[in-house]
This record gives sequence, C-alpha cells and structure tokens, in this order.
Amino acid sequence: MNPTDASAANPTSALPPILLIDDERALLDVLTAALSPYFEVTTATSVREAEFILHKKQFKVVVCDHLMPGGNGMTFLVRAREEYPNMQRILVTGYMKPEMLLRSVNEAALFRYLLKPVSVLELTKVVTEAAKLAG
Repeated sequence: MNPTDASAANPTSALPPILLIDDERALLDVLTAALSPYFEVTTATSVREAEFILHKKQFKVVVCDHLMPGGNGMTFLVRAREEYPNMQRILVTGYMKPEMLLRSVNEAALFRYLLKPVSVLELTKVVTEAAKLAG
C-alpha cells in the first residue's frame, strides 16, 4: 500500500505523527513539504530541541541526522530507544563507516539507516513502513 492509499481510504483519520531532526533548515523544509501529505510532521533543528518536543508529544517515527552541532543523532536515538521503545528510529548519515552503521543499528535498534543524499521517494517509503510497524 502506498502512502496515498491510507488517506484516500479514510480521509478523516489522523495522519501518523513523525519528528524530523536536522540542523539544515532548508533540508527540513524540503522534507516537510514532501512528507506532509502523508504524515503530521514536526521538525527540530537540534537534539536539544528534539528532546524537548519528545517530552510534549508522542511520535510513531523519528528521523534524525547523524552529525549536528551540539549533539550527535546516534546518541540521541540510543536515548530515544530507552525512553520511547515503541517509536521507530531512522538515522540519516553521510558518514559511511561500516562499523559505525552496524553499531548504530544495534545500539539504537534502528528501523533503518539512510545514506545522504536521501531521495524523497525513498524517505517517504521508509517512513511509511516504519509508521506501520509502530502501530
């Protein structure tokens, strides 16, 4: 089922809430525009802001950049796993060291990791799959 099927089948149903975290505001704007037809998108430009938001609202999926000023996305996702085990976690990274990726998948129990540059189609597909798994 593609993301449009869910809203077409039941237009009154609430969209699954997701949290996008990246220090690049322009990228967040592009991703938000692409994902908003399918999800209720909340954004954060830092790990600190994301932690504050997580204490206020529940999300099905969090998509987090790996390397950001003032906070590491991987470390954030490990903590998120402990506090919000039912929320699916996706790491986006331009850093392709295999050992780091394996460690990330294991320690943060990632649903997936995506390598930059991420296509909007791929991100939409992965977030849709993760949201279904989150229930």
